[in-house]
Amino acid sequence: MDIFALSGRRILVTGGTRGIGRAISLRFARAGARVVANYVRGREAADELESCARDEGLDISLLRADVTSKKGIDIIHEAMIGDDTLIPGLVHCAATGVHRPFAELTLRHFDWTMSLNVRAFFELLQVLRPILRKGSAVVAVSSEGASRAVPDYTLIGTSKGALESLARHAAAELAPDGIRVNILSPGSVLTEAWDAFPDKGQRIEAAAARSPLGRLTELEEVAQAAQFLVSDAASGIVGHTLVVDGGKRIVE
Repeated sequence: MDIFALSGRRILVTGGTRGIGRAISLRFARAGARVVANYVRGREAADELESCARDEGLDISLLRADVTSKKGIDIIHEAMIGDDTLIPGLVHCAATGVHRPFAELTLRHFDWTMSLNVRAFFELLQVLRPILRKGSAVVAVSSEGASRAVPDYTLIGTSKGALESLARHAAAELAPDGIRVNILSPGSVLTEAWDAFPDKGQRIEAAAARSPLGRLTELEEVAQAAQFLVSDAASGIVGHTLVVDGGKRIVE
């Protein structure tokens, strides 16, 4: 028996068509899961993932829905119910935010960031709770900014800290029903999110230099860790924050 296999599972991956979410969608499908890759914008990336899944014969279905809206949550709910033969699961990878100094942030920025990074996870758990059951696994994707101050990262880091706290509380309450909730905290990964920083090149170089591995964390490394948390191999892990950063946080 392969305890890392994901056969018999149907897993929703929010933000599942780009960056870390895309890597997780592919990794899960290659491990046998039926993946629902949620997205809102970026049809080109969604089409590319769909083409890749088709070429490899992977079970990945695309679901366009804004999880910050009631309509989007309803679409998610409708898509995830109705198949009792599969164990449902959730990976909340979708995230947003602004990269600005504290003095330039507004309440609009605050509400926008929190609505996707925290509130959407809460609402998804609420709406999916009736179909989650023994063996279901939930993963909230966080970041280093949840526990450390990062320049121009105030609201995103704050939202990730709240996300981790919410996930831990949910983990404690859902564990008695056999539903595991954990947190995945990647290190610096080369994705399009870096494009938001005007000093992108310098930041990437500095992040790589601070890692004991001397490089950025790779997308596949994050996806593999997500697979572990969802699989039976992690059956005893509840409310844990798994850091995948090449050791960067242990030397800072």
